[in-house]
Amino acid sequence: AKPNQVVIFLDNGDILQGDPIVYLYNFENTKEKHICSQVMNFMGYDAATVGNHDIEPGHAVYDKLENEFGFPWLAANAVHQSTGTPYFKPYVILKKEGVKIAILGLITPAIPSWLPEKIWEGIVFEDMIGSAKKWSTKIREEEKPDLLIGLFHAGADHTYNNQDALTPKNENASKLVAEQVPGFDVVFVGHDHQGWNEIITNRAGEEVLLLGPTSMARNVAVANFELTLNKATNHYRKSMSGEIVEMSGFTPDHGFMEKFSGALESGKTYVESPVGRFTKTIKSSDAMFGDSPLIDLIHEVQLELTGAQISFAAPLSFDMQIDEGEFYVRDMFKLYRFENLLYTMELSGQEIEDFLEYSYHLWFNQMENRNDHLLKFKKDKDGQFVKSRHGNVFQLENAYYNFDSGEGIIYTVDVSKPYGERVNIISLADGTPFDLNKKYTVAINSYRGNGGGGHLTAGSGIRPELLEDRVVNTTEKDLRFHMMKWLEEKGEINPAANNNWKILPESWVETARPKDYILLFGEN
Repeated sequence: AKPNQVVIFLDNGDILQGDPIVYLYNFENTKEKHICSQVMNFMGYDAATVGNHDIEPGHAVYDKLENEFGFPWLAANAVHQSTGTPYFKPYVILKKEGVKIAILGLITPAIPSWLPEKIWEGIVFEDMIGSAKKWSTKIREEEKPDLLIGLFHAGADHTYNNQDALTPKNENASKLVAEQVPGFDVVFVGHDHQGWNEIITNRAGEEVLLLGPTSMARNVAVANFELTLNKATNHYRKSMSGEIVEMSGFTPDHGFMEKFSGALESGKTYVESPVGRFTKTIKSSDAMFGDSPLIDLIHEVQLELTGAQISFAAPLSFDMQIDEGEFYVRDMFKLYRFENLLYTMELSGQEIEDFLEYSYHLWFNQMENRNDHLLKFKKDKDGQFVKSRHGNVFQLENAYYNFDSGEGIIYTVDVSKPYGERVNIISLADGTPFDLNKKYTVAINSYRGNGGGGHLTAGSGIRPELLEDRVVNTTEKDLRFHMMKWLEEKGEINPAANNNWKILPESWVETARPKDYILLFGEN
């Protein structure tokens, strides 16, 4: 390091889901110090912000972890319901080489729309912009820092999920804060995995560095600041730049690998435990274009576990493949990425139809002829498809994990028709009539059941505060756990699509599918 050069080491959330060894310490090795606190304390983090996937494992996990961390875990806008005071630490002040650095943490406030209340019981998630104004004012007036860093677990695109700049508790308000709240030198973006590196000008005419990596430590976001002290004014002149550094070329630290070799081996033993056997390969890419073996497997599990009449499910991986043959615990994290609970809800036939109309509106374009596109791709202001930030392929307008299909019913989706006129439910799976006025039991994951994606609220028209009343039953453990036990019991699985739903006009779909596959996934 150069003289007077310091490094501040920060994490921006979502460490507690999606990785088998973390799952092992969340729910199995609970008496040991959590692997995340062991690793992050060893690495010497200065601060971190809580992510929504850190809340999802539940109070027992994140409360334990906060006590184990040797650094502050931040979330100023997550407050005690009873007192309004921060549940986690709101900010931290670091002093390095005479420079005073303030770090304010914020978490996406949309968590109650995704997770059951018992997971975040006693916490209120406040609007990011309002919270940032309050805390940044307090920090600047009372602490007078030389640098103010925003460490925000929220995305930068405030229009995501049909929201806008005025939407209360916008899910992805990081850039809005950078633009509207004076004083920040850098805002680190989390949650959206998009990779950001740009300098914007806020309302006060100040330049703010907006910076964020993708995910899974494929790269890291580095903010470089050079501060020169003006002794006459006792203020620093600042210059800044950002970079996204790819990690693939770096060799793992020998001391780190040695220290955690035991934990790694226990993790390997866990993930290499056999679950069952697949008689054929399954791919999530198939699920983007119609009924698929992957989603029908999830439907089958959900229906058997709950005894419900109907099931809703969507792909939770974009481009995942599990090969024919032996199937291990590690594959469960590809098959079902998140620790959702499984709900049984009561919905009317009309609400079920409206749910599906909403889903297919997010999913499929309204086709005008056989040469049109089946999938709804994102377009720019000139009507041109938008390329992905991560390769020579194109973005969908909406998130694939909101592309729900139904099981337990036989139906068609006519993509030549507009939203509201596409779905025709012919009957229940056993051939008995489907009644729009009748109540049905529906198996659905807790993310969707709590309003995630808007299917039950904007789609079915159920008021958010009434969703809880529709829940007939819930699993205590996450769906992946129950799915794994189900697969172990079955032993051999023959995944297949039962084609209980199809897209019309079929000849149009057959023409569009291969072209759209290349746009979405590239040439194979």
